[in-house]
Amino acid sequence: MARTQSSFSAGIMAAIRKRRPTVVNRDAAVSRGDIVIASYNIHKCVGTDGRFDPGRIAQVIGEIGADIVALQEADQRFGERAGLLDLEHLRREAHLVSVPISAFSEKGHGWHGNVLLLREGAVSDVRQLNLPGVEPRGALVVDLDLKAGPLRVIAAHLGLLRHSRARQAETILRVAADGAGRPTLLIGDLNEWRMGRRSSLSFLSPIFDPTHATVASFPSRFPLLPLDRVLGNPHHLVTSVSVHDTPLARVASDHLPVKASIDLKAALKEGGTDDQAGLIDLESA
Repeated sequence: MARTQSSFSAGIMAAIRKRRPTVVNRDAAVSRGDIVIASYNIHKCVGTDGRFDPGRIAQVIGEIGADIVALQEADQRFGERAGLLDLEHLRREAHLVSVPISAFSEKGHGWHGNVLLLREGAVSDVRQLNLPGVEPRGALVVDLDLKAGPLRVIAAHLGLLRHSRARQAETILRVAADGAGRPTLLIGDLNEWRMGRRSSLSFLSPIFDPTHATVASFPSRFPLLPLDRVLGNPHHLVTSVSVHDTPLARVASDHLPVKASIDLKAALKEGGTDDQAGLIDLESA
């Protein structure tokens, strides 16, 4: 335990000394009109003031204005594991629809707390992964067909223990490798702040580059650690990354949302597939 605390403290100090900019190539991305992606650990809708308030989370999601949003901790962790958000409100006000899945529980929204929201497009395939490790963790693997082309999204929440994260990263890597040429995003709370060989995310190389465009998202009141990531394959798929840092976001959860832009059309020039069979149209889902 003492060694873990020492490592965590060292990580915080390194983050303070080497704090990275919160925006990477943002102007270029906006001028291209890229697809906007977001990842947000909503901390079971409990804010930094200790108050449970799903309405604040919904407001922050609306502020972001993303086309695809991956949420973590969207369900209760124990008991009935009920969903904590008003998905109909998000559909009506933010124009975001939850990708259809078999929820972890009867009253739940997500898979191990993971929910993927989509503004428009069609779902051609959904897989729900149980990730290995000491804690129960999971990921959603969603193949989308968007106006710009096909895209695979892996939405995940990795474990607190480094050994577990390493095994989970290897599992995700195998899933990413069978994407049949689809550009692929890995988004979520990856619970890793270290960089380089000591990082559990090093197992994601070379399919993903965990050192690309890291931005500090935790803790929300004074963000120091890059726990939340948007990683792309091919690597130039992600054109900009920033944190969504507003007064409301700083209090609504202990994580800030991470927002990114992707240039899907440019990525598809390197190849890819577009399987139109078995689509689920979110407009009628």
